[in-house]
Amino acid sequence: MPFGSNDWLALTEEPTLEPELPICDPHHHFWDHRPGSVPYQRYLLHELNADIYSGHNVRSTVFLEARSMYRSGGPEELRPVGEVEFVQGLAAASASGVYGPSRAAAAIMGHADLKLGANVAPVLDALQAASPNRFRGIRHNVTWNTDPSWDNRETEGILANTDFIAGAKVLSQKGLSLDIMQSFPQMPEIAVFAKAVPELPIIVNHIGGVSRVGIFAGKDDEIIPVWKAGITALAACPNVTMKLGGMGMPRFGYDWHAREVPIGSEELAETMHPWMEHCIEQFGPDRCMFESNFPPDKVSFSYNVMYNAFKRLSKEYSASDRAALFHDTAVRVYGIEA
Repeated sequence: MPFGSNDWLALTEEPTLEPELPICDPHHHFWDHRPGSVPYQRYLLHELNADIYSGHNVRSTVFLEARSMYRSGGPEELRPVGEVEFVQGLAAASASGVYGPSRAAAAIMGHADLKLGANVAPVLDALQAASPNRFRGIRHNVTWNTDPSWDNRETEGILANTDFIAGAKVLSQKGLSLDIMQSFPQMPEIAVFAKAVPELPIIVNHIGGVSRVGIFAGKDDEIIPVWKAGITALAACPNVTMKLGGMGMPRFGYDWHAREVPIGSEELAETMHPWMEHCIEQFGPDRCMFESNFPPDKVSFSYNVMYNAFKRLSKEYSASDRAALFHDTAVRVYGIEA
């Protein structure tokens, strides 16, 4: 039975905890026939609905770019507009209410190459035109790592590139925000970058992009202090918020995806807790948000188990802090009407 498949995930079932707690899921993708994805990872509106209606009170979601459904022709820099056009249609279908009350892709984060510098402006205009009511900004994957197992998307030092910074300033001037995907050693560079564009809201993905495989395998004693220092550096930048999730991806090194039976929420919460607690302590709940990162994290656990784990690990926080972590931070950062 393939890991991540619905049949495998169904081997671990548990009741939904606190089913009335409002949730905005601030990070998921849509794709079909995406290069590098496996057949059962077709993830469109019906697949998302099966997850968000599996027990928890998911009121809205945020779509993050995934190099999906790009235009097949035209200027290279405008091809990512196709993805926003595609998601705008799915979001409209969700907003119709036909499938239920949750609003999928209530905010859309597309992609534009910030290395275009000032020339990124017409690309951002085209993205906004494709989704006038939902487009909120872009995600740029700046991942660079000396580990050859990583899918490096950029070159070393990209965050200090003058064109990249110029493009980020255009993004800020248009009132948009920037999601960043990175490798954890890059967090100090992101902090320097954030100070260069202080008016730009920056959302860091997946607790900073931890890796515990490849050259980092078996080196927690070295990795964790570096990661903690990076989190602290980012938390000192008031324009930066942090997404709490992504730990189901194999690069985190827990091998949950390889189990005979999927992990349950108690064990999952226990493992996630020290990582996420450090982020919350440094940033505060009003600058943190629990994310699903589905379908990538779906290779390791179900949506219901994942949000049960988030609820377990946050049970000692106040009601207002939990509201921020599960819903309020996300709707504020992404400009979603409650």
